[in-house]
Amino acid sequence: MNVDIDQFIRDGYVKIAPAFSREVAEAARAILWRDTGCDPDDRSTWTQPVVRLGYYSDPPFREAANTPILRQAFDALVGRDRWMPRQDIGTFPVRFPARGNPGDTGWHVDTSFQGSAASTDYFNWRVNVSSKGRALLMLFLFSDIGNDDAPTRLRVGSHLDIARRLAAAGDRGLSLSELAKDDFRESRERPVVLATGEAGTVYLCHPFMVHAAQPHRGQQPRFLAQPALLPKEPFRLDRSEGESSPVELAIRQALA
Repeated sequence: MNVDIDQFIRDGYVKIAPAFSREVAEAARAILWRDTGCDPDDRSTWTQPVVRLGYYSDPPFREAANTPILRQAFDALVGRDRWMPRQDIGTFPVRFPARGNPGDTGWHVDTSFQGSAASTDYFNWRVNVSSKGRALLMLFLFSDIGNDDAPTRLRVGSHLDIARRLAAAGDRGLSLSELAKDDFRESRERPVVLATGEAGTVYLCHPFMVHAAQPHRGQQPRFLAQPALLPKEPFRLDRSEGESSPVELAIRQALA
């Protein structure tokens, strides 16, 4: 499989479809349904707009996260031997059809290191221009997700805006609270893409991608995992161009 490197550097994401099989997705959903406490055949049990689950290491989740096509894509975007295989699949905000706003649909970037913040104070975790602690933001679709099924919103090209903003903050970087205080104004005019697709689709995004959830207006619950790909070694912005990964090249181009 050939990853569109130019698109990743320009837009901040690539879509891999399929990245894992529908059979693996179905096996994973059976485990997730069990743990939601809801009955897939009884909508009266779907009482919450979001049920948060996570960090599953059962075989279908490990298989989804480590397919040959994804490993090739990780090498292409992050660099061979510069990332760590996932042993789990991260968190699942399982979204159910619901009226109104679920209360977690604000634009944000995923922070990647704790700094001096408390371990659970994620609004004050940080991100810096070399993306310490995160190689990629990933979206794993474990159910079919259409336009009405609460697809994650991606601001195309916003990773370039965030790179420029982080550059001035140096190694210490900025917290999510600091980044979000003006609602990510610099990327507000960027076009928005919806992370839709069939079960088995994966979106691989630059770690600086500005993204957001949205209410579920469809009929069936949405099962999506959002793990980070972790770096085996820090990103460096001073490599020769032939040695730089596309993640690093995007940052460098933003700062040029």
